Amino acid sequence: MKVLHLISGGDTGGAKTHVHSLLAGLTPRMPVKMVCFTEGPFAQEARALGIDTQVLPGRNFFRNLNTLTHMVQAEGFDIIHSHGARGNMMAAFLAKRTGLPTVSTVHSDYRLDYLGRPLSRITYGTINTIALRKLDYRIGVSDAMVDLLIDRRFDPERIFAIYNGLDFTPRTPSMDRATFFRSVGLDADDTCVVAGIAARLNPVKDIATLIRGFAKAHAEYPPLRLLIAGDGEEMESLKKLAADLGVAKEVCFAGWVSDTDSFYHALDINTLTSISETFPYVLTEGARAGLPTISSKVGGVSYLIDHGANGFLFPPGDDRALANHLLTLARDPALRKAMGHKLYEKAKREFSIEATIQRQMEIYETILRYEKNGRDQVVICGAYGRGNAGDDAILLAILRELRSINPDLSCQVFSRNPIDTRRTYRVNAFYTFNFWKAVHCFKQAKFFINGGGSLMQDVTSYRSLWFYLWTLAAAKRHGCPVIMYGCGIGPIYSKRNRARTTKVMNRYVDAITLRDPDSMKELEVLGVTKPKIALSADTTVSLPPAPEDVVDGILDSVGIPVHGNYIGFVLRPWPSFEEKAKVIAAAADYAYETYGYTPVFFPIEPRLDVSAAQRVIQRMHAPHYLFTEAYTAAQTIGILSRMKVVVSMRLHGLIFAGSQGVPLVGIVYDQKVSSFLSYIGQDLYEDLNKLSEEKLKVLIDGAISRGKNPRLLSESVEKLRRMDQINRELLEQYAAPKA
Repeated sequence: MKVLHLISGGDTGGAKTHVHSLLAGLTPRMPVKMVCFTEGPFAQEARALGIDTQVLPGRNFFRNLNTLTHMVQAEGFDIIHSHGARGNMMAAFLAKRTGLPTVSTVHSDYRLDYLGRPLSRITYGTINTIALRKLDYRIGVSDAMVDLLIDRRFDPERIFAIYNGLDFTPRTPSMDRATFFRSVGLDADDTCVVAGIAARLNPVKDIATLIRGFAKAHAEYPPLRLLIAGDGEEMESLKKLAADLGVAKEVCFAGWVSDTDSFYHALDINTLTSISETFPYVLTEGARAGLPTISSKVGGVSYLIDHGANGFLFPPGDDRALANHLLTLARDPALRKAMGHKLYEKAKREFSIEATIQRQMEIYETILRYEKNGRDQVVICGAYGRGNAGDDAILLAILRELRSINPDLSCQVFSRNPIDTRRTYRVNAFYTFNFWKAVHCFKQAKFFINGGGSLMQDVTSYRSLWFYLWTLAAAKRHGCPVIMYGCGIGPIYSKRNRARTTKVMNRYVDAITLRDPDSMKELEVLGVTKPKIALSADTTVSLPPAPEDVVDGILDSVGIPVHGNYIGFVLRPWPSFEEKAKVIAAAADYAYETYGYTPVFFPIEPRLDVSAAQRVIQRMHAPHYLFTEAYTAAQTIGILSRMKVVVSMRLHGLIFAGSQGVPLVGIVYDQKVSSFLSYIGQDLYEDLNKLSEEKLKVLIDGAISRGKNPRLLSESVEKLRRMDQINRELLEQYAAPKA
């Protein structure tokens, strides 16, 4: 494998560091060559690093294109990898001549690259926008950049994420703290706490917010100082802002600092205030120095910084929030040390230069594999994109299994919110009721998955049942094998609907896995016998929780002590729920008064569940916590795993908690709830209509008692995971890669 890199050669900052570090690391492992279109420091430093570098100077585009065409043909390159507007434009033309696959690394938001330079924005910015569309693949420097590209309608399955890696070899600064401060003119002694930032002084970095936040914090904590390393067009206006706010003596503008090791080792707090970023080196450089970090929540920052665990995040432009975080760290040296250590450990583990180089090689190998073998397509349909964490977790579980079996599969997903589905799961998605698109996808697909959940029922709507039956028939008629995966069946009350369901499933479905025995019985009663049928488990039992420090950060962000004792409630509105709200409230008070378990209310579908929780909270006396936002499946599982007991109406509240060995109490509004609990050997549930205060208290007592027998709980978890293996075995029959 031989790769040609194309770049203008005038690059600075993070893009320059990324390209130099990456190519210097790749050079010993594989043949790479870099072509620049400008001679200067960029090319000179590359040669000094041992990178094979050639410059094609001048502005004769077509002469350079001809030279590159002959070079590619003579030297046998396999991939063209471009960076920036000029490199991307050349790669787009070169691909047409050579037929080689092209990939571009997007280092920053290309719509903001020329902010403040309108002529360059019109010319180079337009060229880059067009060229990026012409290339085959794109690499976003951070998952957030990938999300941005997906939002702008780039194919999510042709985008890869990579992070700016850093060499974590220990550094010894050339100057100690006091000497460095004197060298840049900062008036600070050992009693001072120094926050700092290294950044270009331009509008995107929003240093003005940093100065305003610092001024607020300094007013309450006078030993605080601010050190700004960088230069740019906003230097004078920022100095004036500091003077106007009365902190001119406490804010030091150091200009461009080349000795970054001494800079970071002199600081107490690292900061970033940008309004747009991918994944800036200043974060990992600060992490390498063991600095706690306060950053605006932009780009890929949150992939490194877990709010409240190893640093703090704030909304871009919010100087008050920034000031509060500065005060928190300035006043607590032990917290600074603890957060800095956690950040160092995570950055070293996940964002080293070695990890970046390995990831880049994997991307090249994947591109060549795609180009050689092509990609099979699978179509997936379910109740996705509606803001329900349980339904979307089913999609995540299916995709995880498919990708583990065959990472080269291409997926098309029915979704009520295709933009969000594309961004969240990195798959192609189309609107659920776009029938023409569905038929087009069926014609090209290797197989079709009707994906989990209780889709085959007519309680909520006849039309939804008819729609899902149509997808089964349409897929099979257009040549797709059809599987129903981890499904729940029923209830189906209408005689006509029952007859229609039996006819469609017998005629058009090849295989079915079911998540509970009641669904198996329902198929027997319906007379569905033609497909292969197996009892399995809900697909989401295989999903892992988020890491401990991530969950800690979430709990901290909503004011919940990390190590408390909690009873979780996962509720939803239902016709008879209103009269039972006081029953649940009394039981929540009972759990707090009797066992010291603070009630925590968590939504699976926030637009519905939060209001149900609030109706219970209004009738309570005990202290409590309420989550109001949607979280990822991993975060949801992680949060529910912290509960001592979970009382849930939502099936996936029970599945998520049960998969982590948490004792369960079910409030049954639908037979799927009792069916699941019985299936895993749990008998602590009651029908919503029959629920009484005394009964719910008894169930909670039983769950708390059961929590003292971890063996019983672990047996239930193991049973779920064994049964889920049946789902995987079915997928392997259809999704296995080509021989």
